[in-house]
Amino acid sequence: MSLLELDGVKVHFPVKKGVFFDRTVGHVYAVDGVSLKVEAGQTYGLVGESGCGKTTLGRAVLRLVDITGGEVVFDGTDLAKLPDEEMRKIRHRLQMVFQDPLGSLNPRQNIESILSEGMAAHGIGADQEERRTRIKKILAEVGLPANALSRYPHEFSGGQRQRIGIARALVLEPDVIICDEPVSALDVSIQAQVINLLEELQESKGLTYLVIAHDLAVVRHISDVIGVMYLGSLVEEATSDALYAGPRHPYTKALMSAVPVPDPDVEDRRERILLHGDLPSPASPPAGCRFHTRCPWKQETRCATERPELTVVADGHRVACHFAAEIEAGTVERTRATGIEAVTDTPPEVQ
Repeated sequence: MSLLELDGVKVHFPVKKGVFFDRTVGHVYAVDGVSLKVEAGQTYGLVGESGCGKTTLGRAVLRLVDITGGEVVFDGTDLAKLPDEEMRKIRHRLQMVFQDPLGSLNPRQNIESILSEGMAAHGIGADQEERRTRIKKILAEVGLPANALSRYPHEFSGGQRQRIGIARALVLEPDVIICDEPVSALDVSIQAQVINLLEELQESKGLTYLVIAHDLAVVRHISDVIGVMYLGSLVEEATSDALYAGPRHPYTKALMSAVPVPDPDVEDRRERILLHGDLPSPASPPAGCRFHTRCPWKQETRCATERPELTVVADGHRVACHFAAEIEAGTVERTRATGIEAVTDTPPEVQ
């Protein structure tokens, strides 16, 4: 059994109106039926455009947002059905490293207070002295000195603050850490250090990661399996090598084509797949395939009316596209002009 398994997870936020906002007039379908598995010791990378539901899905695993439907099974226990008190007891085994290292740390607490607060709440350490000893050990593991205990978040650099965020997760002895854009707020030179640190900690402690990131190079480097999300749904999933060697979904192809190639000759010759139009509103998603409004290979008769299932097309490679095989074989023509000759738009930002 997988350590973490999501089955048909949905997170729908009600849209309220009225004088007292007491009337529900619709929903925002932030996450709408996501199923995936994360094996123990594995790193699962989650990518997609801003607003596709990645962060909401990560927060749903920790029950930081209410789960509308589906199951979140962790180590054999469905977290979606756990009473709040039972969830609090198990939460130390699932921790999160947030995107903004400064915004996620209380500026009025010193580092010892920040790191020991969760330990005290979960009964880790017999007393403050024992907790302080453990904190010093964890700080050393993440590359921070012991004298950091008495200092405050604003006294550290961005990279150091992210190390503190990682230490805060580690002191609770977690099995799974959800990393929400863990390096996006850092300088490029610091990003590599933090990524290397996460990999070293995973190897030494047997950690399991769910990494949410917009940088496809970072995701490729750190992930064993990658899932691509679009408008609240998972549209493709494969091992890191398989996804980058041969993306099957049109959306994934577009994302990959937007990644710069360091060789200028190759960059000039390679094809660029442009996505026309804006991302549809998650409050009113399109019928049928949710990507069909921007897809260069769409076939109106089916794509606009029938929602595709995430099906296996190769060993461990799943795609939610009616015509993935035909697109791969080149038997389906594009319905819109694409390619380097037609480049007039900026490639979509991947977040």
